[in-house]
Amino acid sequence: MISEWYTSQKKPIVDFRKLLQERLEKTNPRRKLAIDETTKLSKLEGIAEKLKRGDNVQNRQLQTWLSEDEYAQVDIEWQEKLEIREELKDKPDDLKRYEEKLKKATFFYNRAEDLYIEIRNDIKNGKSFFASSI
Repeated sequence: MISEWYTSQKKPIVDFRKLLQERLEKTNPRRKLAIDETTKLSKLEGIAEKLKRGDNVQNRQLQTWLSEDEYAQVDIEWQEKLEIREELKDKPDDLKRYEEKLKKATFFYNRAEDLYIEIRNDIKNGKSFFASSI
């Protein structure tokens, strides 16, 4: 045991993660998954990847690959999410007034900017007409 430690100390640690993984595998070996478990794992990883990308996953697909308890938990969490969304729709009156004023201000700012560009273009065109008449 001491000699093993001594030889490991003499060797430079090239990849600490690899060494750590090897030690974990020695102390906690994992069992091999059966074919159906491997299939289920790959399908669940695919579903997780879709969700991370923001894609939709059909309920039918979730029911197929999740257990009844897991699917029930997903349904409960979805209902909670819907309740939160519903609560967020109820905005305070002050916030509603602020949003309305901001909307008007943005509208008038854009309108003024368009008028400014239009007037500036008219001035440029007027100068060119004046220059061509001389």
